[in-house]
Amino acid sequence: MPTLDQTLGQLIELASEHFKVAASDLNPDDDFFKKLKINSLQALDLLTKLESHFNVELPDYELQGVTDFRTLAERIQSRL
Repeated sequence: MPTLDQTLGQLIELASEHFKVAASDLNPDDDFFKKLKINSLQALDLLTKLESHFNVELPDYELQGVTDFRTLAERIQSRL
């Protein structure tokens, strides 16, 4: 099983590829809505990609209020 740091790194890399933003510009505590300049529909698209990549299912109730990469990685990590 990957470590939290590895999960976080993969998450940031996937987000950077998906939204064409340099991974070096993304930090674990960034608000991904603001940093990636995305709306909730685009965030759902990213979540679908993350669920597929990590082979996990992230229930909506676990993601309410999650806006930073670190917390999202923690939620993914808890499902691995």
